[in-house]
Amino acid sequence: MVDVILGLQWGDEGKGKIVDFFAKDYDVVARFQGGPNAGHTLYVNDKKVVLHQIPSGVFHKGITNLIGNGVVLDPVTLKRECDTVASFGIDLKKNLFIAERAHLILPTHRALDKAAELSKGNQKIGSTLKGIGPTYMDKTGRNGLRVGDLLDKNFTTSYIKLRLKHQRLLDNYNFQEDITAWEQEFFEALEFLKELNIVNGEYFINDKINAGKRILAEGAQGSMLDIDFGTFPYVTSSNTISAGVCSGLGIAPQKIRDVIGVTKAYCTRVGGGPFPTELDNETGEELRKIGNEFGATTGRPRRCGWIDLVALHFACMINGVTKIVMTKADVLDAFKELQVCTAYKLDGKESREVPFQMERKIPEPVYKSFAGWNTPSSAANSYEVLPETMKVYVNFINEYLGVSIKYISNGPGRDQIILV
Repeated sequence: MVDVILGLQWGDEGKGKIVDFFAKDYDVVARFQGGPNAGHTLYVNDKKVVLHQIPSGVFHKGITNLIGNGVVLDPVTLKRECDTVASFGIDLKKNLFIAERAHLILPTHRALDKAAELSKGNQKIGSTLKGIGPTYMDKTGRNGLRVGDLLDKNFTTSYIKLRLKHQRLLDNYNFQEDITAWEQEFFEALEFLKELNIVNGEYFINDKINAGKRILAEGAQGSMLDIDFGTFPYVTSSNTISAGVCSGLGIAPQKIRDVIGVTKAYCTRVGGGPFPTELDNETGEELRKIGNEFGATTGRPRRCGWIDLVALHFACMINGVTKIVMTKADVLDAFKELQVCTAYKLDGKESREVPFQMERKIPEPVYKSFAGWNTPSSAANSYEVLPETMKVYVNFINEYLGVSIKYISNGPGRDQIILV
């Protein structure tokens, strides 16, 4: 039995806390795509911890954590993460496993990412410059190096061959930055990686399924950043939707039971690209300030706006979402009036469909107004005591999407999640 938790917007929906909350009910937590461009924020013993590649179930005793083949892995970032996690007394030799088919992010991948983004000028995608895109390009171009290759005596030869290919590309960009220090750090991290549990991921996870273990698949980024269905070209380089679970872990579709989608009570986006409900005004700034909307990985300020039900319905449809978790509901406490996007207007016509190439002509959002609850909700510990106006807001979203919000997160704490 496999359940999935993934983001329904442009990422940053608070998935880390949600996976951490649900993890206690599972035997295995497995990341199925993305890389260190993801930042899942957890609070452990009241301390803030940001995980980039390690699954968010790592702080629960007795839970196995798997980094799947669909992930692109930066050994340097992984070593830093492991050091942080180990400082909490977690033995990663016992509960962290890495699929041998996961591709490695090389120092030259990071350099290529930076060089390509700089060359775009005003057309920047908003890359995190972590080397994600170039690594996935090598994967689909059949040039990449994988975790399992570390165990091959010819690894260094293969690395040099790929590095020379990358250098020719960097020369075309006239990229002059010295990455010697990056390489030294990289090879030191590889020695650390070899000491961890490297496994045949697809057999590993299917053996767990066949043994009746409960699996939670954890996604990174959000559905609107999916390489196929997101706001292309302002997207990430992997399949962030539920279909990516199958290719990113090596499991069959019929093994998936629940798809738990995570959305904020409003909407945010980091980097470039279309964002129909963006509020480039005082209201947007207030959302950013109250919600502390700054990237967990990059620290960049997030663009903020009202919730977009057209995009959210689209995400629910392509993911087969069975239940929804709404996060950061408490951020809306201060607002007397709320807006909800119920349709897009393009060329004078209203539509409830996400258009093919949104960045060519950003749709004008059609809004429905709701009264805000304008009262603190973070202390609430049951649905019954939530403000009635919040319930009206939630019920409208449920009816529009045809999928119910089953949990509401009303604060950053582990216990600040309300069952609806």
